[in-house]
Amino acid sequence: MKKEFRICPNFMKDRNLYGFDWLEHVTAIPSPLVLVTCYKGNGKTNAIMQSWLSFSNDNGFYCIFSSVNKYSHMYSAVKANKQLVINFPDASIYKKCLSTVDHNRYDDDEIQLADLTVKKASVVNAPMVEECFLNLECEYRWEKELYPGSNHVVMCVKVCNVWMDENHYQENLQGRYGETGYLYNIHSPLNPESGEEEETCLGIIKNFRSYKEL
Repeated sequence: MKKEFRICPNFMKDRNLYGFDWLEHVTAIPSPLVLVTCYKGNGKTNAIMQSWLSFSNDNGFYCIFSSVNKYSHMYSAVKANKQLVINFPDASIYKKCLSTVDHNRYDDDEIQLADLTVKKASVVNAPMVEECFLNLECEYRWEKELYPGSNHVVMCVKVCNVWMDENHYQENLQGRYGETGYLYNIHSPLNPESGEEEETCLGIIKNFRSYKEL
Protein backbone atom coordinates (compact mmCIF):
# COMPACT_ATOMS: atom_id res chain seq x y z
CA MET A 1 0.00 0.00 0.00
CA LYS A 2 1.34 3.42 -0.95
CA LYS A 3 1.62 5.98 1.88
CA GLU A 4 1.97 9.75 1.76
CA PHE A 5 4.76 11.62 3.57
CA ARG A 6 4.25 15.38 3.52
CA ILE A 7 5.22 16.38 7.05
CA CYS A 8 8.50 15.53 8.78
CA PRO A 9 7.92 12.74 11.36
CA ASN A 10 8.32 13.90 14.97
CA PHE A 11 11.16 11.46 15.66
CA MET A 12 13.23 13.14 12.92
CA LYS A 13 12.82 16.73 14.09
CA ASP A 14 15.58 16.45 16.71
CA ARG A 15 17.80 14.16 14.66
CA ASN A 16 21.05 15.61 13.30
CA LEU A 17 20.75 15.35 9.51
CA TYR A 18 23.95 17.38 8.90
CA GLY A 19 22.14 19.97 6.82
CA PHE A 20 20.20 17.52 4.64
CA ASP A 21 16.43 17.62 4.32
CA TRP A 22 14.54 14.69 5.84
CA LEU A 23 13.14 13.79 2.42
CA GLU A 24 16.71 13.19 1.21
CA HIS A 25 16.87 10.18 3.55
CA VAL A 26 13.30 9.00 2.98
CA THR A 27 13.71 8.84 -0.79
CA ALA A 28 17.42 7.83 -0.78
CA ILE A 29 17.66 8.38 -4.54
CA PRO A 30 21.12 7.25 -5.74
CA SER A 31 23.45 9.75 -7.38
CA PRO A 32 26.81 9.23 -9.13
CA LEU A 33 29.99 9.54 -7.07
CA VAL A 34 32.85 11.51 -8.62
CA LEU A 35 36.14 13.13 -7.64
CA VAL A 36 36.29 16.79 -8.71
CA THR A 37 39.79 18.19 -9.25
CA CYS A 38 41.28 21.59 -10.04
CA TYR A 39 44.29 23.71 -9.10
CA LYS A 40 44.53 25.94 -6.05
CA GLY A 41 45.96 29.44 -6.26
CA ASN A 42 49.40 28.10 -5.29
CA GLY A 43 49.39 25.50 -8.08
CA LYS A 44 48.73 22.54 -5.74
CA THR A 45 46.01 20.09 -6.67
CA ASN A 46 42.59 20.27 -5.03
CA ALA A 47 40.36 17.18 -4.93
CA ILE A 48 36.97 16.54 -3.37
CA MET A 49 34.43 13.72 -3.55
CA GLN A 50 31.09 14.99 -4.85
CA SER A 51 27.66 13.54 -5.54
CA TRP A 52 24.23 15.01 -6.38
CA LEU A 53 24.94 15.59 -10.07
CA SER A 54 23.37 14.81 -13.44
CA PHE A 55 24.01 15.48 -17.14
CA SER A 56 22.18 17.30 -19.91
CA ASN A 57 22.52 17.85 -23.67
CA ASP A 58 21.69 20.87 -25.81
CA ASN A 59 24.34 22.31 -28.10
CA GLY A 60 26.93 20.57 -25.95
CA PHE A 61 27.26 18.17 -23.03
CA TYR A 62 26.78 19.68 -19.56
CA CYS A 63 27.08 18.51 -15.97
CA ILE A 64 24.66 19.95 -13.42
CA PHE A 65 25.80 19.82 -9.80
CA SER A 66 22.51 20.15 -7.94
CA SER A 67 24.00 21.02 -4.55
CA VAL A 68 27.39 22.69 -4.10
CA ASN A 69 28.08 24.26 -0.72
CA LYS A 70 29.32 27.85 -1.02
CA TYR A 71 31.75 27.20 1.84
CA SER A 72 33.30 24.07 0.32
CA HIS A 73 36.79 23.88 -1.15
CA MET A 74 35.26 22.76 -4.43
CA TYR A 75 33.16 25.91 -4.73
CA SER A 76 35.99 28.34 -3.99
CA ALA A 77 38.47 26.56 -6.28
CA VAL A 78 36.08 26.23 -9.22
CA LYS A 79 34.93 29.84 -8.85
CA ALA A 80 38.55 31.01 -8.91
CA ASN A 81 39.75 28.87 -11.83
CA LYS A 82 36.57 28.32 -13.90
CA GLN A 83 38.14 25.02 -14.97
CA LEU A 84 37.91 21.54 -13.46
CA VAL A 85 37.94 17.82 -14.15
CA ILE A 86 35.22 15.39 -13.10
CA ASN A 87 36.88 12.02 -12.45
CA PHE A 88 34.92 8.78 -12.17
CA PRO A 89 36.52 6.16 -9.90
CA ASP A 90 35.59 2.52 -9.71
CA ALA A 91 35.44 0.56 -6.47
CA SER A 92 39.12 -0.42 -6.57
CA ILE A 93 40.28 3.15 -5.83
CA TYR A 94 37.29 4.52 -3.92
CA LYS A 95 39.11 4.56 -0.55
CA LYS A 96 42.03 6.48 -2.04
CA CYS A 97 39.67 9.06 -3.54
CA LEU A 98 37.82 9.40 -0.24
CA SER A 99 41.13 9.93 1.62
CA THR A 100 41.56 13.30 -0.12
CA VAL A 101 39.38 14.76 2.63
CA ASP A 102 42.25 14.03 5.07
CA HIS A 103 44.73 16.11 3.05
CA ASN A 104 42.84 19.30 2.27
CA ARG A 105 45.12 22.01 3.63
CA TYR A 106 46.07 24.80 1.26
CA ASP A 107 49.67 23.61 0.90
CA ASP A 108 48.70 19.95 0.37
CA ASP A 109 48.97 18.36 -3.05
CA GLU A 110 45.75 16.47 -2.43
CA ILE A 111 45.88 14.00 -5.32
CA GLN A 112 49.43 12.84 -4.67
CA LEU A 113 48.88 12.61 -0.91
CA ALA A 114 45.98 10.25 -1.63
CA ASP A 115 48.47 8.00 -3.47
CA LEU A 116 46.88 8.80 -6.81
CA THR A 117 48.56 9.91 -10.04
CA VAL A 118 48.24 13.44 -11.42
CA LYS A 119 47.90 13.89 -15.16
CA LYS A 120 47.52 17.34 -16.68
CA ALA A 121 44.37 17.83 -18.70
CA SER A 122 44.86 18.72 -22.35
CA VAL A 123 42.06 21.29 -22.90
CA VAL A 124 41.50 22.93 -19.50
CA ASN A 125 44.03 24.00 -16.88
CA ALA A 126 43.20 21.38 -14.30
CA PRO A 127 44.63 18.07 -13.04
CA MET A 128 43.17 14.66 -13.87
CA VAL A 129 43.39 11.48 -11.81
CA GLU A 130 45.04 8.84 -13.96
CA GLU A 131 43.56 5.89 -12.07
CA CYS A 132 39.95 7.00 -12.68
CA PHE A 133 38.49 5.24 -15.71
CA LEU A 134 36.63 8.33 -16.98
CA ASN A 135 37.77 11.97 -16.86
CA LEU A 136 35.66 14.89 -18.06
CA GLU A 137 37.51 18.15 -18.69
CA CYS A 138 35.06 20.97 -17.93
CA GLU A 139 34.59 24.73 -17.92
CA TYR A 140 32.39 26.62 -15.45
CA ARG A 141 29.27 28.15 -17.02
CA TRP A 142 26.83 29.43 -14.37
CA GLU A 143 25.37 28.97 -10.92
CA LYS A 144 22.12 29.76 -9.14
CA GLU A 145 21.19 29.66 -5.47
CA LEU A 146 18.70 26.95 -4.55
CA TYR A 147 16.68 29.79 -3.03
CA PRO A 148 17.60 33.41 -2.17
CA GLY A 149 20.20 33.36 0.61
CA SER A 150 20.84 29.60 0.39
CA ASN A 151 24.25 28.21 1.34
CA HIS A 152 24.04 25.91 -1.69
CA VAL A 153 24.04 26.56 -5.41
CA VAL A 154 23.16 24.65 -8.53
CA MET A 155 26.28 24.78 -10.70
CA CYS A 156 26.56 24.09 -14.42
CA VAL A 157 29.80 23.16 -16.19
CA LYS A 158 30.35 22.29 -19.84
CA VAL A 159 32.27 19.16 -20.82
CA CYS A 160 35.09 20.12 -23.22
CA ASN A 161 37.01 16.86 -23.52
CA VAL A 162 36.65 13.23 -22.46
CA TRP A 163 39.21 10.58 -21.53
CA MET A 164 38.06 6.98 -21.00
CA ASP A 165 39.95 3.79 -20.34
CA GLU A 166 39.49 1.45 -23.30
CA ASN A 167 38.82 -1.57 -21.08
CA HIS A 168 35.82 0.28 -19.67
CA TYR A 169 34.21 1.41 -22.91
CA GLN A 170 34.37 -2.17 -24.15
CA GLU A 171 31.53 -3.87 -22.34
CA ASN A 172 32.95 -7.33 -23.02
CA LEU A 173 36.02 -6.39 -20.94
CA GLN A 174 35.58 -4.32 -17.74
CA GLY A 175 32.72 -2.19 -19.01
CA ARG A 176 31.15 0.92 -17.52
CA TYR A 177 28.63 -0.91 -15.33
CA GLY A 178 28.65 -3.52 -12.61
CA GLU A 179 31.40 -3.91 -10.02
CA THR A 180 34.09 -2.30 -12.20
CA GLY A 181 32.06 0.70 -13.39
CA TYR A 182 30.24 3.77 -12.14
CA LEU A 183 29.73 4.19 -8.39
CA TYR A 184 26.59 5.62 -6.81
CA ASN A 185 26.01 7.30 -3.47
CA ILE A 186 23.11 5.69 -1.58
CA HIS A 187 22.60 8.18 1.23
CA SER A 188 21.35 6.69 4.50
CA PRO A 189 17.96 5.22 3.50
CA LEU A 190 15.45 5.80 6.30
CA ASN A 191 12.15 4.14 7.17
CA PRO A 192 9.78 7.12 7.74
CA GLU A 193 7.52 5.07 10.01
CA SER A 194 9.94 3.25 12.29
CA GLY A 195 12.86 5.69 12.08
CA GLU A 196 15.23 2.84 11.28
CA GLU A 197 18.13 4.14 9.22
CA GLU A 198 20.60 2.22 7.09
CA GLU A 199 24.23 3.23 6.68
CA THR A 200 25.28 5.21 3.62
CA CYS A 201 26.76 2.79 1.11
CA LEU A 202 28.18 2.46 -2.39
CA GLY A 203 25.93 1.31 -5.18
CA ILE A 204 26.55 -0.01 -8.67
CA ILE A 205 24.32 -0.22 -11.71
CA LYS A 206 23.89 -3.31 -13.86
CA ASN A 207 22.26 -3.78 -17.24
CA PHE A 208 18.81 -5.26 -16.77
CA ARG A 209 17.65 -5.82 -20.35
CA SER A 210 17.48 -3.90 -23.60
CA TYR A 211 14.43 -1.82 -24.49
CA LYS A 212 13.67 -4.28 -27.28
CA GLU A 213 13.30 -7.05 -24.68
CA LEU A 214 10.73 -5.19 -22.57
